[in-house]
Amino acid sequence: MFNSILKKTAIFSVLFSMLYLNTEAFASSRIKDIADFEGVRDNQLVGYGLVVGLNGTGDNIRSIDFAKESIISLLDQIGINARDGQLKSKNIAAVMVTANLPPFARQGSRIDVFVSAMGDAKNLQGGTLIATTLAGADGEVYAVAQGPISVNGISAQGANQSVTRGVPTSGKIPNGAIVENEIPFVFDNMENIRIALRNPDFTTSRRISDAINANLGVQTAKALDAGTVSVDVPQEYKNNLVALMTRIEQLQVQPDQLAKVVVDQSSGIVVIGKDVKINKLAIAQGNLTIKISEVPFVSQPLPFSDGETILATDTLVNIEEENDSRLTVLNTGVNLQELVDGLNALGVTPHDLISILQAIKASGALQADIEVI
Repeated sequence: MFNSILKKTAIFSVLFSMLYLNTEAFASSRIKDIADFEGVRDNQLVGYGLVVGLNGTGDNIRSIDFAKESIISLLDQIGINARDGQLKSKNIAAVMVTANLPPFARQGSRIDVFVSAMGDAKNLQGGTLIATTLAGADGEVYAVAQGPISVNGISAQGANQSVTRGVPTSGKIPNGAIVENEIPFVFDNMENIRIALRNPDFTTSRRISDAINANLGVQTAKALDAGTVSVDVPQEYKNNLVALMTRIEQLQVQPDQLAKVVVDQSSGIVVIGKDVKINKLAIAQGNLTIKISEVPFVSQPLPFSDGETILATDTLVNIEEENDSRLTVLNTGVNLQELVDGLNALGVTPHDLISILQAIKASGALQADIEVI
């Protein structure tokens, strides 16, 4: 147990040391990696359809009315009247189909689609999606999806036990939709382009505008706010906006960021930004263990007495406290590496570190935000 804790702590220290040592080497990023060009974006599509060919793991159409009506409507379209029949099939499932239409997608190109069960279907493995139209927020149809579904999850069931791994009620159809309509976007005639930062920050926004102006040699870029940079298209790039955007997106900029600590309590992962600082404080880390055990014993009466033999229990309480708990003092303004070294000096594990960071934040000594995910 002790060796396992030491191993985890050592790995934790190495990861943070690597992060700290490589911060400066990877400080600069291309504009294309930290921002998007306004208007050049994905569009979300959604549709409703049916999956057939399931091995008895589909919807119970006797209880799922919309699945039953969808099957009847589908059969009507191909000339089969099933309204007077008793539908009992469990090989069909009603599903929602979603997809992202990338920018500049042309007619005939293919996109991936995702399929999710709507009713009480148990598994979509082996199913095939019937032709389903996919519409955008404006109600217009932009793609049609169809094809066999790939499911990552598995589900198996016996008479008295069942096993499920992953989510077998959702899946993906790679290149499962064909684009039928294009989203009109006049690109080359634009007089002005806007750059939207993925993580809005005033300093980063100003750095982007300065980098663009320095590279182009003219004052054409201006930071409008923390998340937007406006660029007037220079005369030499009129009707050739692709060349301008290619030149801009390759520029190197050092993005600024807030001092933040991100904590994932479920997995014990802690990510600390390089600008995190703490004021001077003392930290002690130790555990108090209380063990309570019940020991049964038989109580017998004295010879020739009228007593009874009974079964009783004896309660034992044992309190243990770690003897190697130490008090560590961290000075004002310590950086990431010093913080990790100080906490590792206490022999803390990642889960212990989460509690310590939250306690430091509560004391007001941590000059950063803690985000728990």
